Amino acid sequence: MQNKRTGLAQNPKNTIKRLMSYIIKEHKFKFAIVIFCIILSCLTTVASSLFIKIVIDNYITPMLTTGENYFNELFSTILIMAGIFLVGILSTYIYNYVMVIISESILKKIRDNMFNNMQKLPIRYFDTHTHGEIMSHYTNDTDSLESMISQSIPQIISSAITIFAVFCAMFYLSIYLTLVVLFFLLLILVITKKLGGKSAKYFVAQQKTLAGTTGFIEEMINGQKVIKVFNHEDETKINFDKLNNELCFNATKANKYANIFMPVMFNLSNLQYVFLAIVGGLLALTNTPNLTILGFTTMGVGTIASFLQLGRSFSQPISQLSQQVNSIIVALAGAERIFKLMDEEPEFDEGKITLVNAKRDSSGKLVKTDEKTNIWAFKDPTKNEGEQLIELRGDVRFHNVDFGYNSDKIILKNISLYAKPGQKVAFVGATGAGKTTITNLINRFYDIEKGEILYDGINIKDIKKDDLRRSIGIVLQDTNLFSGTVKENIKYGNLNATDDQVYEAAKLANADDFIQRLPNGYDTMLDSDGSNLSQGQRQLISIARAAVANAPVMILDEATSSIDTHTEALVQKGMDALMQNRTVFVIAHRLSTVQNSNVIMVLENGVIIEKGTHEDLVNQKGKYYELYTGKFELE
Repeated sequence: MQNKRTGLAQNPKNTIKRLMSYIIKEHKFKFAIVIFCIILSCLTTVASSLFIKIVIDNYITPMLTTGENYFNELFSTILIMAGIFLVGILSTYIYNYVMVIISESILKKIRDNMFNNMQKLPIRYFDTHTHGEIMSHYTNDTDSLESMISQSIPQIISSAITIFAVFCAMFYLSIYLTLVVLFFLLLILVITKKLGGKSAKYFVAQQKTLAGTTGFIEEMINGQKVIKVFNHEDETKINFDKLNNELCFNATKANKYANIFMPVMFNLSNLQYVFLAIVGGLLALTNTPNLTILGFTTMGVGTIASFLQLGRSFSQPISQLSQQVNSIIVALAGAERIFKLMDEEPEFDEGKITLVNAKRDSSGKLVKTDEKTNIWAFKDPTKNEGEQLIELRGDVRFHNVDFGYNSDKIILKNISLYAKPGQKVAFVGATGAGKTTITNLINRFYDIEKGEILYDGINIKDIKKDDLRRSIGIVLQDTNLFSGTVKENIKYGNLNATDDQVYEAAKLANADDFIQRLPNGYDTMLDSDGSNLSQGQRQLISIARAAVANAPVMILDEATSSIDTHTEALVQKGMDALMQNRTVFVIAHRLSTVQNSNVIMVLENGVIIEKGTHEDLVNQKGKYYELYTGKFELE
C-alpha cells in the first residue's frame, strides 16, 4: 500500500527486499560481477588521488630541490598509473553494461508477471480501476523502476564504496584535514535533508498526476468523435488544463528544489576545496606537524594536492547519492503499485467439473473421446465412472437469485427463470434494470449472493470457469477487434478452427459478402479495434467470431443496437441460423429482434415483473405492451 497523504511508498523496506530478490535469485553471478567491477572502479579513483602525492613528493619536489634526475622512475610510475586507469575504465564499462542486461531482464519478468496476473483477475477489478490507471503501471511506473535498477542502484553502491575508500585514504593522509571534510559533510547532510525531502514529496506527486493526465488523454483520444459531435472541445480543454496545471505545479516544485540542490552542492564543494587549501597551506607554512594514523609527519605539497583531489572525490559521490534520492522514492512508490497489481487476488475458481468431447458407443452410452465431435459433456470426477459424463444441452435455471456488485446495494432480487435447451430467452427493460447483470452471472464474471444457478442440473460454482465460459458464446454491444487480419479476428472465437470453419462462420453471420469485397479479403489487416471498418461490419465479424466458437449457449447483448436497418436484417438472418439448436439469451432495445423469442422477460429495478411470449405480453397490456405501443420508451 501507499501512504494516502503523500503517495510515498508505505513499506519501502519490503519493496526494496522484493526488488533485490529479483536480482539475487536470478542474477546472482552477474550482480557479483557488477559489485566487483564497481569496487575496482572506486579503487582507481582513490589510487589516482594518492598518485598525485607520490609524483609530487617522490619525484617532482626532489628534482626541483636537489636537481637529481628521476625521469625514468617517474615515467615507470606514470605507466603503472595508466594501467590502473585502464582497469578503471574497463570496470566502469563492464558494470554499466551488465547492469543494463540485469535491469531489462528484471523489467521483462516484472511485466510478464504483472500481465499474467492481470489475465487472472476478475472482471470486478477492471470495473473498479480505470484503463489509464492500469496502463500507468506498464509505462510510468516501470520507467521509473528501470531507471532505479539500471542507474540508481549501481550509483548508490559506487558512491558508498567510493565514500568509504576515499575517507580511509584521507584519514591516512591527514586527520586535521579530514576533520575539515567532516564539518562540510555535516553541512551537506543538513541541506540534503531539507531540499531532498521537499523535492521527493513533489516528485511523487508529479508521478501520480502524470498517471492521471495520461489516463485522461487516452480517454479523450478514444472519445474524440463524441467530443466533436457534442461540441465539448472547450470543456475538455478546461478539464485537461486542470490536470495539466496540477502536473505543472508538482513538476515545477519538484524540479525547483532538485535544480537548486546541485548548484548548492557544487558551491559547497568549492568552499570545501578552498578551506582545505587554506588549512593545508597553513600547516605546511608554519611547519605544524601533520597528524596521521601513523603519527606526526611533515605536511608536504604532495599531501595537500592529493587531499584536495580526495576532497573532490568525497563530495561528488555524496552529491550523486542525494541526487538519486528522488528517483529512488518515485521508483519505490511505482514498484509498490506494480507489486500491488501483481498481488491482486486472482479470480477464485473452486470448480472441479470439466468440459470434454464425447461420443456415443454402440449401446448409446456417452463416452469421452479425444476426437472433435459435436457432442460436449461435463465430466464430474466426484461420481462413479459410469455416471461421470453429463451431456451439455444448454439447460440454464436460476433459483431465487440475489446479487449486488457490493453488499450495500442489491441489483437483482429473487430472480427465478429457466431456459430449456434450444430456447430463445429475451430480456427487456430500462438501462440499469439488471439485464446484462443476469448474463454476467451465467458465465460467472460475478458470483451470486444468494440462490443458485444450474447448468444442465449442475451448480455452475462446481464447473471450472474456463470450461463454463468455453461452452458460452457472447456477442457484446461494444465490439472488440484486435490488430490483425479479419481471419485472425474471427478465429479468436476458436484458435483451433480451420480456414473452412472460419469461412462457414462468416457465411452464417452474413459477413462473407462484405469480407470478400475487402482489399485482401479474409487476409485484410484491421487497424486497432477495426477502425477501418464500419460499425455494422465490426459487429458482423464479432458475430462470426461467436459462430466459430460453436458454443451450445449464446448470449447476445444488444448485438444489433449499433447497426443500421439493412445490416440488422442481415445480422438477424445470420443470428437466426446461429441460434438453431442453441440456448440463447438476448438483450435488446429493439423489440423487433425479440418478438420470436420463446419467452420474453421484462425487468424493472432488478425484478422480473412480466414474462411470456410476445403475444401473451401484448395481451396482458402491462409494461411490455406500453413499450411495444410506444406509450413508454426504454432509456
